[in-house]
Amino acid sequence: MTSVTTPVTTPRVFHVYDTTLRDGAQQEGMNLSVADKLAIAPLLDELGVGFVEGGWPGAVPKDTEFFRRAAKELDLRNAVLAAFGATRKAGVRAWDDAQVRALLDSEAPVVTLVAKSDVRHVERALRTTRDEGLAMITDTVAFLVGEGRRVVVDAEHFFDGYRYDAAFTRAAVTAAFEAGAEVVALCDTNGGMLPTWVAETVAELRDTVGLVHGRDAQPGDPLLGMHAHNDSGCAVANTLAAVEAGAAHVQGTVNGYGERTGNVDLLTVVANLELKHGLRTLVGEGLEDATRIAHAVAEITNISPYARQPYVGSSAFAHKAGLHASAIKVDPDLYQHIDPTTVGNDIRMLVSDMAGRASIELKGRELGFDLAGQGELLTRVTNRVKDDEARGYTYEAADASFELLLREEIAGERPGYFRVESWRTIVERVGGRGTEAKAEATVKLRAGGERIVTTGEGNGPVNALDHALRLALTRVYPEIEAYELIDFKVRILDTEQGTDAITRVLIETTDGVSSWSTVGVGPNLIEAAWEALTDSAIFGLVHAGVEPR
Repeated sequence: MTSVTTPVTTPRVFHVYDTTLRDGAQQEGMNLSVADKLAIAPLLDELGVGFVEGGWPGAVPKDTEFFRRAAKELDLRNAVLAAFGATRKAGVRAWDDAQVRALLDSEAPVVTLVAKSDVRHVERALRTTRDEGLAMITDTVAFLVGEGRRVVVDAEHFFDGYRYDAAFTRAAVTAAFEAGAEVVALCDTNGGMLPTWVAETVAELRDTVGLVHGRDAQPGDPLLGMHAHNDSGCAVANTLAAVEAGAAHVQGTVNGYGERTGNVDLLTVVANLELKHGLRTLVGEGLEDATRIAHAVAEITNISPYARQPYVGSSAFAHKAGLHASAIKVDPDLYQHIDPTTVGNDIRMLVSDMAGRASIELKGRELGFDLAGQGELLTRVTNRVKDDEARGYTYEAADASFELLLREEIAGERPGYFRVESWRTIVERVGGRGTEAKAEATVKLRAGGERIVTTGEGNGPVNALDHALRLALTRVYPEIEAYELIDFKVRILDTEQGTDAITRVLIETTDGVSSWSTVGVGPNLIEAAWEALTDSAIFGLVHAGVEPR
């Protein structure tokens, strides 16, 4: 498969600038520690970005500490660290401004300055004059360049400012370049631009300021950059439009982290530039690790990966419709815009009531079962899936339960690790409202040639059942001690039935190395959860290579 649709000349100079640790960390609910930042930075370097913006030393104590430790602890091979800060204050000399001095003290080889390029912000926010606003840019850039730093200027509110007063905004960009900045990144700070507006503005600015198009840039030439936010849903498109119009420096964050609706997703931008435009942007072969790195960063930030994220999401190459599966069986390229492996992802077949025999065969192959030529089995499994989903099951998010179903249809029965006699739960609350309820569960089963009765306690009936089942099984299968329930989702089906509605439970379990998902359906939460819990235990033992005892 070829992914290049619009070949362009690969420039001698192109920058990929990551601001996950600074702008991305401003996302609601995200709180990165210094240790988190030190763990993420090597992943960004491994991806192959050219710049890693570490934070704002002097303004944020945590960021000051990050740069102090980074100088000793980080060994970046592809990227250089950039310290972010502001131009000098109005009426203060650059070398006397404490915040500017802190940028030098960070020892970062690159300094990125946020500069007001919208005259309204100069006059209303900074409460100073146009001339002083330009002088603040000139003085700070010149001072830092004189101290041996490479300087990037983020022209804050550039696009809104350009539409309001283009003359001042052009003057701000010119002042930065004349003072020695190697890049001026044009910021859509409010995220409200559209691609055609961006393309027109960048091209017009490039011509009036007298800069070469990014594809023609030589080392040492001043570059225009793009810093997009996603408030209009156009951050990726706006960034691509800026590159096509002449920008040779793109800023963004892994997974699109950032305040409000986020910054541009740098992974999507880079994948589009490399795979669609044929433009080499990363150092090394980092794109092949994009999916792994996206998920590794998500683990550190403690923000669940977005399944439908382009290129690296778990659903990016997931196929559900039977029509798709039939075509993919013939040629995967028929329903995929790129080869998933180029970004470290993979094709996934989803099993649902939309599945046909081709979907089941492909899913079986994904799970390690060769079902080719077994028409009767495929028909039986397909019909069972459709019947189960009509009763409320969903296998597209529960591969483990589907594999157990498949094993049962192939062998005629599920692996017989244990036989349940009975189980029950009790929830007791002593006292009135506000007192804590206690849950207790008893499980009776046979395993390893003995009858086992255990009682477990928990903070709810499902938690108590989980504990009781583990206590019972670990006597015969100690491998289960390593299993941990890490996610629990409940969906009430047929809600018009009120408290008599069918309940579906999805649980995810891990053994510390891999994870798997199972599904249960029942007339109430507890029965549905019990089915999912027992499926989880059986699947874990199967994949650990444990024989029934």
